[in-house]
Amino acid sequence: MQSRNSSTPTFFILLPITDLLWLQRLLFFLVVFIYLLNILGNITIFSLIIKDRNLHSPMYFLLAILSFVDMCISSAIVPKMMVGFWVQNNISLKGCFTQMFFFHVFGSTEGYIIAVMGFDRYIAICYPLRYVTIMRKMTCIQLVFGSWSVSLIITSVHVVMLSILPFCSGYIVKHFFCDIKPVIKLACTDTYINEVILAAVTGISSTFAFAMLVLSYCFIMKHLMKIRSSDGRSKAFSTCSSHFIIVILYYGTAICIYIGPASENTIEKDRVAALVFTVITPALNPIIYTLRNKDIRSSIRQLVVRSNICRVRIQ
Repeated sequence: MQSRNSSTPTFFILLPITDLLWLQRLLFFLVVFIYLLNILGNITIFSLIIKDRNLHSPMYFLLAILSFVDMCISSAIVPKMMVGFWVQNNISLKGCFTQMFFFHVFGSTEGYIIAVMGFDRYIAICYPLRYVTIMRKMTCIQLVFGSWSVSLIITSVHVVMLSILPFCSGYIVKHFFCDIKPVIKLACTDTYINEVILAAVTGISSTFAFAMLVLSYCFIMKHLMKIRSSDGRSKAFSTCSSHFIIVILYYGTAICIYIGPASENTIEKDRVAALVFTVITPALNPIIYTLRNKDIRSSIRQLVVRSNICRVRIQ
């Protein structure tokens, strides 16, 4: 593979989401608001699950992990992105690959955690009497540890293969953060082998997680068809409805970003989908679970009541 004759850049320039100055200012305050909502909502859910003994179950343990990962995904991207709304957003090569590494570790982990949550709902609905023995504490920990481990391995392959490529002096990344597709376009060499290997590794791992998720819901739907009472069917459906909404949000935006080759047109469209994936979706997850989960709502009410009692005593 022949590389073009060019000097190696010491930094990349990240582009803002839009070139319109007034829209950049508006988006800055909007993104700050959504990011704070994300942090506050996910910290609340994470803290409630730790403190409330009624929420010490496999489903809520996985939800706590999901809340933590959601905070990490946004925190890996949003603080640096907000700089680009006001000034030229430079990032060093090491900083670029570091951001890429953490974003993909957390993003990939979320995909696996969502798949594990689907398996958890399958066991809870189809095998309720065996749920406690199957989804034991150690089993949940092993599933979460496996999700993190696979994500770390896959992401390391991505970042290492990309970091050893020579890069051109044209160092403008056509994205608001360092992602694989826009950065690989800056390489001064043929990246076909890199793209094939990365696509194969990502494809196999993501297909496995998605297949696990689809199979879980297929078995759940098959089981729901056997339930004759409408109340029993409604109760079973309500246990996985929130998770199903999150599945649509996660995989819908992920497919828009990562399915297909890296081209100028797709990268422009990816920026919009990436904004949803990194900013909006992590903030919506706690809202979805809060609105549709009576245990979470009950725990929040108890927290509010205890807070009011403490205020009265202090006064």
